[in-house]
Amino acid sequence: MVIVTKRPNKTQNPEQSKEVTLNFNKIMLQAITKTNFRFYGQKDVYHGKVREVYNIENDYLLMVVTDRISAFDVVLPRGIPYKGQVLNKIASKFLDATSDIVPNWKIASPDPNVTFGHKCEPYPVEMIVRAYLTGSSWRTYKSGARNICGIPIPDGMQEHQQFINPVITPTTKAEQGLHDEDISKEDILKKGLVPDDEYSLLEKYSMELFIRGSEIAAEHGLILVDTKYEFGKKDGKIFLIDEIHTPDSSRYFYSDVYKERFNKGQSQKQLSKEFVREWLMSKGFQGQAGQEVPDMTGEFVNEVSERYIELYEKITGDKFERADISDIEARIERNVNKFLKEYR
Repeated sequence: MVIVTKRPNKTQNPEQSKEVTLNFNKIMLQAITKTNFRFYGQKDVYHGKVREVYNIENDYLLMVVTDRISAFDVVLPRGIPYKGQVLNKIASKFLDATSDIVPNWKIASPDPNVTFGHKCEPYPVEMIVRAYLTGSSWRTYKSGARNICGIPIPDGMQEHQQFINPVITPTTKAEQGLHDEDISKEDILKKGLVPDDEYSLLEKYSMELFIRGSEIAAEHGLILVDTKYEFGKKDGKIFLIDEIHTPDSSRYFYSDVYKERFNKGQSQKQLSKEFVREWLMSKGFQGQAGQEVPDMTGEFVNEVSERYIELYEKITGDKFERADISDIEARIERNVNKFLKEYR
């Protein structure tokens, strides 16, 4: 299968341009944005913003990472080809690379877009670790706030400035369609969302995971700026669940240009979903009531896809191998059912 990932250029003759345009548009339509599988042992399915989570025999989860993309807690109208594969493969790699720090839910990855693992009872909070004042924390700071999730932030800081030490700024886990909300450690404990002793472990695991992720990023010329971790429990044991260190859950800067750009007050060269948020904001959209999502052109969709692939190759050091997307649903169903038959 020939995959064209660039728009036609002006030097091509009309027939070449027409063929390339048709191929480009065809690829754009091959993103997987929804699923409706019936797997062996399936009990039910949860459709999240990006992931479809299939309950297998009430003991396991089968997570299908789609090509949907969300920003400001809103699912955007067009899928991003290969995005699901990128997220799944990065998360799978980092789950393996951090399993000595905390047990995680992964058992296997039977398809480029799929992870199979333990079904855990999730904690109702997400642990956000930040090493730099950027993104939503900068927007909050710029509005005048000097306290984020109970963490005091000193006056005089600049956008993208590094904190003396990384900070944990938790959020609640909102229902689909609602916004996650910042919450302090004190409120988490006061409301009984997480027992005191278990929350201390979540903090410990989060910092250790962040340190490991930062070390791996540094080996590839990147800075792990901030990220989120989710945890759950099974049989009384805490597990790391969901994704880890992906461009949907994390932000990366390029280390070789960080200081120069910061000293000049320039925006950072980064690999994350932030450039999608910035594009949306430039179009007047921030997920507020009454705002309409701007049209996503094929060219922009392709740019986003290439940025995700770039991050994969940069953070892992591996060449990204594009899976066959000519019929993604059939491929996933075939691979997963084969795995489930053998696993049982």
